[in-house]
Amino acid sequence: MLTIKQITDDKEAVIRGLEKKHFKGAREAIDNVLAFDNKRKEAQAELDSLNAKVKTLSKSIGGLMKEGKKDEAEAAKQEVATIKTKSKELEEVMKQAEEDKRNLLYTIPNVPYDIVPEGVGAEDNLVVKTGGHDTVLPQNALPHWELAKKYNLIDFDLGVKISGAGFPVYIGMGARLQRALINFFLDQAREAGYTEIMPPTVVNAASGFGTGQLPDKEGQMYHCEVDDLYLIPTAEVPVTNIYRDVILNEDQLPIKNCAYTECFRREAGSYGKDVRGLNRLHEFSKIEIVRIDTPEHSEQSHQEMLAHVEGLLQKLELPYRILRLCGGDMSFTSSICYDFEVYSEAQKRWLEVSSVSNFDTYQANRLQCRYRGSDKKTHLCHTLNGSALALPRIVAALLEDFQTPEGIRIPKALQPYMGCDMIK
Repeated sequence: MLTIKQITDDKEAVIRGLEKKHFKGAREAIDNVLAFDNKRKEAQAELDSLNAKVKTLSKSIGGLMKEGKKDEAEAAKQEVATIKTKSKELEEVMKQAEEDKRNLLYTIPNVPYDIVPEGVGAEDNLVVKTGGHDTVLPQNALPHWELAKKYNLIDFDLGVKISGAGFPVYIGMGARLQRALINFFLDQAREAGYTEIMPPTVVNAASGFGTGQLPDKEGQMYHCEVDDLYLIPTAEVPVTNIYRDVILNEDQLPIKNCAYTECFRREAGSYGKDVRGLNRLHEFSKIEIVRIDTPEHSEQSHQEMLAHVEGLLQKLELPYRILRLCGGDMSFTSSICYDFEVYSEAQKRWLEVSSVSNFDTYQANRLQCRYRGSDKKTHLCHTLNGSALALPRIVAALLEDFQTPEGIRIPKALQPYMGCDMIK
């Protein structure tokens, strides 16, 4: 969440940033945050004054008793009792003001960086780079859901029988392709210096609030109500929460973690071509990379993460593009985000396969993830994460773009993991 210092240092810049994200009532929300903070400060100042007065009166009581001034001593005692009652009331005022401020801050998104373009939605995102090769498909090329059926790779109907729509069953070479991609992505992350984590796939509400999925995306998460636990939408949540309420040493940074997990998203409101086949699922596999860094180094970390994801797509020989998201298409928590998309020649559309974000101090403030600098003071970390990569649309693009009359060709980088160069 935003810090009070961030708001008071340049209130108008914060409001402009929130308006770039199309956050309604930005000025009113920020004014209310400051009002709650001022209320707490005023109560704190009055409480400090009363505590000082109690200290002075308490010291005088003993002297008054020694001098035989019992009535004056009793009056002082009564005044101390009255002040203590007032102090308790002020403590409640402070506590409530702090709680009101925090609850309001939870509902206010992160402020985008200046480099983030203006815009309302996906059509306003800025393409910053394209790569890969043009795909030439055979005549009568098939979309991936038909290829999956033809080669007995994925059974969507069986998934509906077992769980419901959006829960495919991978079979034979389809399952092997999933496993090959998972191992390939994890090996690439390890070679890039990431430490592999195997976290839980359910988290408590504190973890959801820590990384900003709650309260913003509560309706998109599967909630286990009896135990008040949430199925994770991404490994970002449990991995980043490892550092909740932790003070790191500056020489430990940047921390680089990666994790393979299943991810679960309700995807409420999705429909049409966007949900056909593997395009949008309720459960899917993903490898996530997460960094914890200093403010001074986080931009370099972000660039390194972007280069890592781009390298994966190059090794998979897929045509891709990189977009800098506009304010209206960014997530609630990010300061800047780049999406990677691969092109599906069979579907004639771009498919998002990764988002790589820098959250600045926004998540760290919620998490109280800090580091002790060379100045011996504690500072908020920067947190970053990205998909490296999400599997469903990668699989879709591989099946569609590498189909041949003889079968589906396997990219060279995946062949050692698949044990073959062709799915026939």
